[in-house]
Amino acid sequence: MSDIIERARVTVLAGGEGLPYEELVEVLRLPDERVPELLALAHEVRMAHCGPEVEVEGIISLKTGGCPEDCHFCSQSGQFTSPVRSVWLDIPQLVKAAEETAATGATEFCIVAAVRGPDERLMSQVRDGVKAIQEAVDINVACSLGMLTQAQVDELAAIGVHRYNHNLEAARSYFTDVVTTHTWEERWETCEMVRAAGMELCCGGLVGMGETLEQRAELAAQLAELDPHEVPLNFLNPRPGTPFGDLPVMDAQDALRTIAAFRLAMPRTILRYAGGRELTLGDLGTRDGLLGGVNAVIVGNYLTTLGRDPSEDLDLLTELTMPIRELARSL
Repeated sequence: MSDIIERARVTVLAGGEGLPYEELVEVLRLPDERVPELLALAHEVRMAHCGPEVEVEGIISLKTGGCPEDCHFCSQSGQFTSPVRSVWLDIPQLVKAAEETAATGATEFCIVAAVRGPDERLMSQVRDGVKAIQEAVDINVACSLGMLTQAQVDELAAIGVHRYNHNLEAARSYFTDVVTTHTWEERWETCEMVRAAGMELCCGGLVGMGETLEQRAELAAQLAELDPHEVPLNFLNPRPGTPFGDLPVMDAQDALRTIAAFRLAMPRTILRYAGGRELTLGDLGTRDGLLGGVNAVIVGNYLTTLGRDPSEDLDLLTELTMPIRELARSL
């Protein structure tokens, strides 16, 4: 049997096709000594099919904590003893955060709420917030508000939400080990409605939650089937008081293999560094990932955990001669 990296070079780099599940498993089984070679190929794929630009995004939590769902990794669940209280932001706070995000050079600002799905109060707040941001700041507005109805999807598209984030979270075969209060199929349905409505779909997941290597490959293959515009890749940051709070931090080499596998599964997708990268990879690993397939970053803090200072990421992009993607407006 020919070497998986050489096969990936033909299939993905030359042919532009993503690797199927079985070959992603092979990629994730590569020994540590071959990780630099794997990352180099993933970087070639990224440069060939996406180019050198990096998309920068900031996120803000409109409604934090008190979520009724039981996602086992999340300290915002109201079912756990995690130290996150329910807090709402007002419109001026949203606008200020969007202005600060735009000042970093970011082109995307995502409004996030810890809910199963938006009620009328939340939809009203989002409606007003999106309008105020659009009037004050030249930046694309994205949302992440949980599972949606068709009417809510249509309204978000109508008010100009550019991108909607709704992660699959985990492979279908592992999902019930991660969440029991809703189904994987419900998440998939929201993603399909978002894409059909014309909004860009942002859909990724978390790794390092106790899933098998095969389930990691399964998640990448299922995301490739869904074909989102962007895939945020999160690494578990074990939070006290959650069911996954005592899990070990993912091994850095496993994390880098995963980054490369996701790039080889989806050669043309925006692959974004998201939560947990600082803890899992540190400064050196963050550099390796950007040279191993990643072409987007969230700058600043995450929803309930601290990130790097935005200037550190921006300085690193300058050092690596990776230009920040400019804001694109449709005519």
